[in-house]
Amino acid sequence: MKRILVPTDFSKEAENALKVAAQLAKKHNAEIYLLHLLELPLHQVDALSGHSELPEAMFFMKLAHKKFEDTMNQDYLEGIDVHETVNFQQSFAGIKDICKEENIDLIVMGSHGASGFKEMFIGSNTEKVVRTSDVPVLVIKNEHKEFKVHDFVFASDFKKDNKETYKQAAKLAKSFDAKIHLVMVNTANTFVTTSEANERILNFIKDVDYENYSINIYNDKTVENGILNFSRSIDADLIGISTHGRQGIAHFFNGSISEDLVNHAKRPVITFKI
Repeated sequence: MKRILVPTDFSKEAENALKVAAQLAKKHNAEIYLLHLLELPLHQVDALSGHSELPEAMFFMKLAHKKFEDTMNQDYLEGIDVHETVNFQQSFAGIKDICKEENIDLIVMGSHGASGFKEMFIGSNTEKVVRTSDVPVLVIKNEHKEFKVHDFVFASDFKKDNKETYKQAAKLAKSFDAKIHLVMVNTANTFVTTSEANERILNFIKDVDYENYSINIYNDKTVENGILNFSRSIDADLIGISTHGRQGIAHFFNGSISEDLVNHAKRPVITFKI
């Protein structure tokens, strides 16, 4: 973990994410790319340069730089190599492009969640990033004066297509010296016996060299409720889950458990792209 991207709108939620990113950067000797995306209409942006000379665009650009300067003076960023980036793009599309350009290892984002009609029809920028990102996304809801992970919930159906994401989760757990709680949620529609579930989980993790784990079969009405309720029961520090990155009409009808967790969990969530 050498390059951490932190998208910001300079809100309190974004600052909470930056504080966590700063702790991770110091722990791993990593750089931070602090990104602010100015969402301007395309006709106001020069198609060749990606910039705009319009007074409105220049005003917001100068304002963003001023806020960057204020942020850079915060004590918690002292000693960290922080790069300032401002782009004129849609937030979720711009973030994916910058991850490729800068070889980003992790995105850390703040979120206050979304609910009701906003969640169904608009969603949050964080939700869109989770859906489209090819690199892990750590979503922070609250301030963490000291971001430590002792108990890390990794929820899955423990099928083959999730194996690579589990390797990433185990590597992260090792860096924190955390215990991974492997959780498979049983619902009425997806019922699996305890013996079958245990066998599937043990087969799933056999090629990953990480011994600090527990196996948990949890019954609930929905998978999302099961993950949230189990995490609450052990007071987990972090929830990890894989995401398929569904988009378009498939996403509308099928939804995404990872995006629902990002919206509804009160504790940090990290997503891994399958």
